[in-house]
Amino acid sequence: MYVTALGLIDFRSYQQAEVELAPGVTAFVGPNGHGKTNLVEAIHYTATLGSHRVATDAPLVRAGAPRAIVRTEIKSQYDRDVVVELEINPGRANRARINRSPVPRPREVLGLLRTVLFAPEDLALVKGDPSERRRFLDELLTLRAPRMAGVRADYDRVLKQRNSLLRSASQARRQNRTSSAEAQLRTLEVWDSNLARTGAELLATRLELLEALRPLTADAYDAVARGKGDARLEYKSSIPLEPGVTSREQLAEVILATVLEKRQDELDRGVSLVGPHRDDVVLGLGDLPAKGYASHGESWSYALALRLASYELLRADGGEPVLILDDVFAELDTSRRDRLAELVAPAEQVLVTAAVGADVPAELSGVRFEVGDGTVRRA
Repeated sequence: MYVTALGLIDFRSYQQAEVELAPGVTAFVGPNGHGKTNLVEAIHYTATLGSHRVATDAPLVRAGAPRAIVRTEIKSQYDRDVVVELEINPGRANRARINRSPVPRPREVLGLLRTVLFAPEDLALVKGDPSERRRFLDELLTLRAPRMAGVRADYDRVLKQRNSLLRSASQARRQNRTSSAEAQLRTLEVWDSNLARTGAELLATRLELLEALRPLTADAYDAVARGKGDARLEYKSSIPLEPGVTSREQLAEVILATVLEKRQDELDRGVSLVGPHRDDVVLGLGDLPAKGYASHGESWSYALALRLASYELLRADGGEPVLILDDVFAELDTSRRDRLAELVAPAEQVLVTAAVGADVPAELSGVRFEVGDGTVRRA
């Protein structure tokens, strides 16, 4: 699959922009701060309904505008033309259309376009907090199986309600309002079961994903670093994971049992301490964790390996994802730059951003657009 056209209205710095695209390599070149990343961010947003730069939608809307519109034309893996239009409304529900027809929820568009994005922010996958690695897994889960967007939304809703009950029960106990505390705890039991059920589905799918990613990440790191290190992935859960305990039902039972064990701690702190929202992925390099031990170059190689493994996994599922390289070549040394270009060049569609043309490797020669002062012009 690949993107054939992108249209923007009041998205980021663009009042309006129209760009025609084609398979192969396309580079957007221009000074920093002039909008080249905004273009590929819009494409990635179409695939994931999220930005790789900000956590909320509000910054995506041009200052002073009430909403933003992203219109993406896609040639699907079945050679069908699909038009996805997203209306971003800060403070209100977003809207979506597929081939001009409204859909009930924006997440209905997930799966129509798949992207793998490389960006300087990817270093946080190795050096950052567990939330970065959870987000990486969950975004990839949703790209592979769009139904997981609903599972994640259900889990977040349960978690929010449960945390509210824990805070209320904790406060009632501190104020010696015994009957109120007991009522909150009885209600909490229902949400414990919901947490275990939705959490088990999310956890099981993450574990399956990690199992598929392990060999691909090891191979990708070996290719990027040219044999200098052994990349390993291990899931670190907030519940005890025993060998052979992999079914949704088994995991739900373990989550529920662990929740009951942690009940007092949760009440003391007023927050849920058990579930996938507390988990992490330990990235190992040889016998040591990459975080805190890997050099800057090794961290970059690891981050690139995770993205390359994601690309290979999505491609194996059927249909090549669009590869987006957002200002990464300026961050890499010559060896890694050349190796990455060599690895991604055969992809069906590669979108590159760079501050200067010299940052784009010769292996990625193709169509070039000049970006500056809110305009996009084919060179």
